[in-house]
Amino acid sequence: MYPAELQPAAIGSAEISDQTEYPVMEHFYTIQGEGAHSGRAAYFIRTAGCDVQCWWCDVKDSWDESKHPRMKTGQLAELAKDSGAPFAVITGGEPLLHDLLPLTKSLKARGLEIHIETSGSSPLSGILDWITLSPKRFKKPLDEVYPYVDELKVVVLTNKDLIWAEENAAKCPEGTRLLLQPEWDTPKSMPLIVEYVKKNPQWGISLQTHKFLNVP
Repeated sequence: MYPAELQPAAIGSAEISDQTEYPVMEHFYTIQGEGAHSGRAAYFIRTAGCDVQCWWCDVKDSWDESKHPRMKTGQLAELAKDSGAPFAVITGGEPLLHDLLPLTKSLKARGLEIHIETSGSSPLSGILDWITLSPKRFKKPLDEVYPYVDELKVVVLTNKDLIWAEENAAKCPEGTRLLLQPEWDTPKSMPLIVEYVKKNPQWGISLQTHKFLNVP
């Protein structure tokens, strides 16, 4: 968990900020499709706004937050709770462009674990149980993020990405889950990853299983 000593003061006693609004592209109950928690039921909250903007991104509609409605944290948290999901995944866009403390407080108050997927290019915020770092070469993670990474998931297109993956792994804590994920529209990345993991078994493979299952 992102440690309490680095979170804003008095999280435990502060009033829940159910009235705070965020730009939200979409939110839905689904199955976590990739990474260490693949296959688990989860409530996804995709915030709008992104300053990283990968050319191979499959949710480019999330980049411009002005195109999306704003929702109150209490409303989002109630929907997540009512879905029956054991945890919420906050993703984007780049979710850390927003102060996630109000949203995570609202979710925590309703008993949900909170996972985040981030490029790490903005400061950490909020009460987070699982941090997935998906670093991008063209907007690198902040050094302050690395000590709290639970899962490093690197999207691979070419050999350069494997080098990038190792550079990031060297900065993560011992015990961090190390995963390589083929870029969906780059089939040549699949055999590249398979051979790399066979030679470097400290790494695993993450697949976008939600696309095979045809769930959002």
